[in-house]
Amino acid sequence: MKLSDFDFDLPEQLIATRPAVPRSASKLLVATPDRIEDRVVTDLVDYLNAGDVLVLNDTKVIPARLFGHRERAGNISKMEVTLLSPTTDGRWRALVKPLRKVRDGEAITFAAGLEAEVLSRTDGQAVLGFNLEGQAFDDALAIAGQMPLPPYIAAKRAADAQDKTDYQTVFAKTSGAVAAPTASLHFDDDLLSRLTEIGVEFVHVTLHVGAGTFLPVKVDDVKTHKMHAEWGQVSKHAAERINAAKAEGRRVIPVGTTALRLIESAATSNRVIAPWQGETEIFIYPGYAFRIADALMTNFHLPKSTLMMLVSALMGQERVRQIYDHAISQEYRFFSYGDSSLLLP
Repeated sequence: MKLSDFDFDLPEQLIATRPAVPRSASKLLVATPDRIEDRVVTDLVDYLNAGDVLVLNDTKVIPARLFGHRERAGNISKMEVTLLSPTTDGRWRALVKPLRKVRDGEAITFAAGLEAEVLSRTDGQAVLGFNLEGQAFDDALAIAGQMPLPPYIAAKRAADAQDKTDYQTVFAKTSGAVAAPTASLHFDDDLLSRLTEIGVEFVHVTLHVGAGTFLPVKVDDVKTHKMHAEWGQVSKHAAERINAAKAEGRRVIPVGTTALRLIESAATSNRVIAPWQGETEIFIYPGYAFRIADALMTNFHLPKSTLMMLVSALMGQERVRQIYDHAISQEYRFFSYGDSSLLLP
């Protein structure tokens, strides 16, 4: 299985830089093994049944991109910091640019009274200790930080105030992500209400999406790729509701690859999931036997990415090629702010 097996040509103009308005007006490609239909996200009510369980990732994206300065002997250097993930002792792993212009022990000053001490540097990253914590840190970050837009959007435009709403799900709850669970961006309160009315159930889990989700695969033999780790949690209540659905033959449909990877990480056997908390490095590629997920709602992914491998595991490599050929021919919008798909294997 080679990396080139998951490549495709994507016209530049199909990369979305803003979401649809309203959120639920995005196009929705519905694919089964033998048909493809072009719909919109609000049409989910036509494809979901009473008793279906949608698994939603309630992680909350923090405004993780910061611009500040380092002062040394009267000389000031501008610094850019992107928070990557918190450490267990309350510090933050971060990308610092330019890293060569800071030393361990030096401070980087930002707006809103926020300041970070550089504690260590290794492998192109730094560990930072901030002068604020808890709510005070969150409040300062909300003022000083920008949303960490994916590189394929950031290359086209700067983040702005609208992204603080657009790049956040309406059910975001638990802070810690530096990238959005983008399939969930299509849901608004009206759509959630309509799905509830027809008997669809919602189960919330948490996976803090990290910047590693954008890292390229650099090996030709994809099975040797090392996945990045992301912290997640499946509560006892969530596990019980998913197990009840599986036992009763009802469908469990994760919204987004993050929710899918988390529930598959928490699976203890076929059709059984347990409460779970920790870091997952699960790598799903063709040949994987899904234990919990019955289908998937997901956006359209980058060529040669691990997420292309995941959807190929679910639908089959040839079927995914057909789905993506169709999406491109019908000018679906791709990536984080783009359109979505409902994959029904």
